Amino acid sequence: MYDLILRRARLVDDTVIDIAIQDGKIAALGDITGSARSERQLSGDYYLSAGWIDSHVHCYPNSPIYHDQPDSVGIATGVTTVVDAGSTGADDIDDFYQLTRQVETEVYALLNISRVGLIAQNELANMANIDDAAVREAVTRHPDFIVGLKARMSSSVIGDNGLKPLVRAKAMQQENGGLPLMVHIGNTPPEIDEIAPLLASGDIITHCYNGKPNRILTPEGALRASITDALKRGVRLDVGHGSASFSFAVAQQAIALGILPHTISSDIYCRNRINGPVKNLAHVMSKFLAIGLSLPQVIECVTRHAADGLRLRHKGRLEPGADADFTVFALRRQPVLFTDSDQNSLAAELQLLPLAAVRAGKWFTTEQGSAEHAFDL
Repeated sequence: MYDLILRRARLVDDTVIDIAIQDGKIAALGDITGSARSERQLSGDYYLSAGWIDSHVHCYPNSPIYHDQPDSVGIATGVTTVVDAGSTGADDIDDFYQLTRQVETEVYALLNISRVGLIAQNELANMANIDDAAVREAVTRHPDFIVGLKARMSSSVIGDNGLKPLVRAKAMQQENGGLPLMVHIGNTPPEIDEIAPLLASGDIITHCYNGKPNRILTPEGALRASITDALKRGVRLDVGHGSASFSFAVAQQAIALGILPHTISSDIYCRNRINGPVKNLAHVMSKFLAIGLSLPQVIECVTRHAADGLRLRHKGRLEPGADADFTVFALRRQPVLFTDSDQNSLAAELQLLPLAAVRAGKWFTTEQGSAEHAFDL
C-alpha cells in the first residue's frame, strides 16, 4: 500500500497520469491500480509538475536588509524548494541552517563569499571579510545545505576592489569541490565584459535581463561577445527578477535573439513580495509566458534546469526514486497587467495560479488554493 496517490494529474504536455508516493519518494507513475492510505483526485482539471524550485531568494529571517520567512516565499506559494542566494556568510550560516530545520519548505543556501553575509550593501568592500578558511569550514559543516557560492559584483558592494572579490571567489570554488558560483551583475564597476571571461562551465550569471547599462546586450541590442563566449563555455543565465534587476525590453530582445534563461527565479524578499513587482515565483513565471515562452519551457526553468544547475539530482523531475515534491497549478485566462523592475508594463492574458504543493509526500494547499476553494475536500 502506498502512502499517497495523486489521481489523474495533468502534465504540461497534457497527458494525464496517476502518481504514487512512498516514504517521501515517487514510487510509480502511470495508470496505478494499487491503493494508498490517502488519495487526492485532480480529475485531469489541474496541472502538476515537479515541485517548483526558486533558485534565487532571500529568506534568512534575521538578515537586517533582505529578509523573509522561508515558508512565505516557498510552500505558501507552491514553491517546494528555495535557494537563498547569499543572505548569509560563514558567520551566520549556522543560525540560518537551524532555522530552516523548522520549516516545511526545503531550503538550501548559496554561501556569501563575505563571511558577514548581507548585513549591509557593501559586504565585499573590505577584503578582510573574504576569508577562505571560514568558507571552507562552513562548507564542511553543512555539505548538504550549502549548494554553491555567491558573489555580488556591483559597485555598491565591492567598493574600490574591482575584480579582486571575484578572483577570490573562483579560488574558493576550486578549494571546495567546484561548487556552483552565482555572480550578481549590477552597476559598474566592474564591467560585465570584465566579469564574464572569468566564469566557467556551471557558473551562473544572475540578473541576466537587468535594464542597467551593465547588461548582457550592447547599446545596439546585440548580445555582447563576452556573453556569447561565456554561454559557449557553459555559463548559465538566471533571471533573479528582484526590485531593480528585470527589464521586459531586455528580456524580449534577448529572447528574440534566442538567449533564453536557464533558470527563472524571483530574488524575492518581504518588501518586493508584499509591494511588488515580484509577488511570488508564479507571478514571475507568468511574465515569461507573456513574453512568449511556452508553458513547458517555463516549467523546465523552475524544475529540471534549476535542479541540474545546483546539482539537486533528486529534485526537479517526475521519475521513480525522485523526491515526491510537486506543484499543482492552474493556467487562468484573464487580463493582467505585469510590471517590471523599471516600472514598465506589459499586458497579458495568461496567469499561473499555484493551488497546492506536495513536499516529501505531504500535501499543502497554497494561499491561492485556499482563496480559490480549489481543494475543499
